[in-house]
Amino acid sequence: MRLRERQIRRPHRQTAAAALALALGLTAVPAAAAPQEAPAVAAPAAAAARPTYQIRRTDAEIAVDGKLDEAPWQGEPTFELAYETWPRENVKPDVETRFWLTYDSERLYVAVQALDPQPQAIRARLTDRDQAFQDDFVGVVLDTFNDETRAFEFFINPLGVQMDLLQNEVTGNEDDSWDTIWTSSGRVTEEGYVVELAVPFSSIRFPRAQGAQTWGVDALRIHPRDQRRRIGLVPQSRSVNCYLCQGAKLVGVEGVSPGRNIELDPTLTASRTDVREGFPTGRFAEGEVDSDLGLTARWGITPNLTFTGAVNPDFSQVEADAAQLDVNTQFALFFPEKRPFFLEAADLFDTRVQAVHSRNIADPEWGLKLTGKEGKNALGLVVAEDRLSNILIPGPQGSALTSLDDPNTSTILRYRRDLSGASTIGVLYTGREGDEYHNRLAGLDALFRWKGTEAVRIELLASQTEYPLALARDFGQPAGSFDDWGLRAVYQHTDRDKMFYVLHQDMGDGLRADLGFIPQVDFRREQAIYERFFYNEGGRFSRINFGGQFNDTWDHDGNRLRRFAEVYASGNGPFQSFFSTGVGGGDRFFDGRTFDDRYLWFFGELRPTSWLFMTLDSSIGDDVDFANTRAAEQVRLVPTFRFDVGKHLRLQLAHNWQRLEVDEGELFTANISDLRLTWQFSVRTFLRLVTQYRDVERNAGLYTQRVDPDSEHVFNQVLFSYKLNPQTVLFLGYADDHVGGQAIDSRAVDLTQADRTLFFKVGYALIF
Repeated sequence: MRLRERQIRRPHRQTAAAALALALGLTAVPAAAAPQEAPAVAAPAAAAARPTYQIRRTDAEIAVDGKLDEAPWQGEPTFELAYETWPRENVKPDVETRFWLTYDSERLYVAVQALDPQPQAIRARLTDRDQAFQDDFVGVVLDTFNDETRAFEFFINPLGVQMDLLQNEVTGNEDDSWDTIWTSSGRVTEEGYVVELAVPFSSIRFPRAQGAQTWGVDALRIHPRDQRRRIGLVPQSRSVNCYLCQGAKLVGVEGVSPGRNIELDPTLTASRTDVREGFPTGRFAEGEVDSDLGLTARWGITPNLTFTGAVNPDFSQVEADAAQLDVNTQFALFFPEKRPFFLEAADLFDTRVQAVHSRNIADPEWGLKLTGKEGKNALGLVVAEDRLSNILIPGPQGSALTSLDDPNTSTILRYRRDLSGASTIGVLYTGREGDEYHNRLAGLDALFRWKGTEAVRIELLASQTEYPLALARDFGQPAGSFDDWGLRAVYQHTDRDKMFYVLHQDMGDGLRADLGFIPQVDFRREQAIYERFFYNEGGRFSRINFGGQFNDTWDHDGNRLRRFAEVYASGNGPFQSFFSTGVGGGDRFFDGRTFDDRYLWFFGELRPTSWLFMTLDSSIGDDVDFANTRAAEQVRLVPTFRFDVGKHLRLQLAHNWQRLEVDEGELFTANISDLRLTWQFSVRTFLRLVTQYRDVERNAGLYTQRVDPDSEHVFNQVLFSYKLNPQTVLFLGYADDHVGGQAIDSRAVDLTQADRTLFFKVGYALIF
């Protein structure tokens, strides 16, 4: 894991750092729970010789209990972490961290002793897996194919909470949606903390080879106090745009096999939804119990090629989406994928233009998936029969969502070839075939890197689409088959002290990606960004960035959709604080008119104590009343508070407040509150309550069309979760919706329960 540069954030607008994250993948957006600090980029492969460490086989029986009393842990450590790489640059750390590595015929074992002169200050709490990135933690990064393009990451906090990720050097992403089966244990001691972990060879991929293998390896420790310190095995250069190309080497694993890794995951899901008939005064009608038996099978055909098939699959998600405001928006809102079948190897399908978004496969009857890598070749294939066809219809100034209540066959095919110097070239195909409907998209993408500082990414897409006549008529789309293309090209330079990039993008009016998320088409965009970095390792602010960007976007009819310039600054400071702020101005075009576009934004986060974390996302400035096509002014405040009470209780409250004013007065005020209360019984079990409240008050007299003056909605969910491992799970839950405010028969309705749902899911992993 590398701690990345803090991303500049500004509501509703693409900021400089966000644009970078979406550009080359060199400073990529990290997983939601992952830390986001300075880039720990590495030296080129041709640099100084890599440190090499020997791992030896053991015949001892090792109990993963966090006690470190077995024979393999009594000798000299395999290595110690010798470098603090952030916020100080490659200096001797203030704390000692010792790693022991060994293996037997079935597992790789790692033991860590993390010494700390103030063990009472260690930050550790019980959480669900992949949710402990704000704690102290340690772990290893294993490049098992030694190709410096992809690695497995295994991290653990002092209480044994597991965090496993995939590091993808091509996209720059760390994917925490990847989950595999391994064991771990940890405990706090008088000297710090110790952890143990055991990773079955059947849970990872590596080549079949005669003799000893060489793997790439890195190890790290996160030590969060006033500053969040990253301590690593090797020094990290801030002047080069790769990470795995600097890892040390681990030599000595031999006589082991990843096996065929046949896994069967039967599931049983059941739910019942009761709906209030004759809302709001009617009674609840008891719904039927909807139950399904499903089976997902995984087969490791080769050490690095996996086939997954699902019959009557469980593609359900049980976690509630984060609440989002959809008031006065131009384009469709994005919701991330959460279903395990689609998350497996999802990083292979990633491109900067999001041509693949598997959540568009809404209700599949069955699915097949083949993913893997052989040598320099990576392959991904997904085929699913979907009962529902959700369609996003994009345009230059807005997008629309609709559905066809007809099945389709969805296909995604991805091939990527690794070139020298962490460069790649790839092709992509997505297709949907339905009754009187199809969408087919083909893409070519290439990433070229050289000197460790220069990179170019090019993506070319072409699509062919045909909608049913009724849909085409209702949404003003072409009748019959139509096609178009899109291009995105970026050049970026990054070194220790500065970054700049230029972008050209051209998306045709008829380009469609019905298995992706491309909400805007029919535009040409030119963009340039420059940033300068300043370091002050001994000061209160360890890093300050200053930057600016210019963005000019036109549609193909010659209308300037948006033009703006902005300057911004960001920095890392005390109490693990981060801030970014900027000001900009320009103009935007909508529905035949041009509007001023001046704005100010601020984002900040702060962790003043180990139990409190706060953020504030805010903006003020010009906007457009899209419902009535007129100039407006907006204010938006999004505070978030997270309280960690002891080791078990977490309370998180996020609020989104937005107000829009026009010359005639206040148009609307919108609020969303999202409260999540979690009691974590152990590393395997939690009980969570989610309550989301949404309220929109409108001045109906200022709208040209009829609107409800007030609308309210409350969603509640209670979820009990037990996870023996990522596939052996038990979920029990209850959810309901309350609706109110809108006029019914000229009467306002108080918040009234509209439905209620009970649901149950159990899954079990059988591994052969």
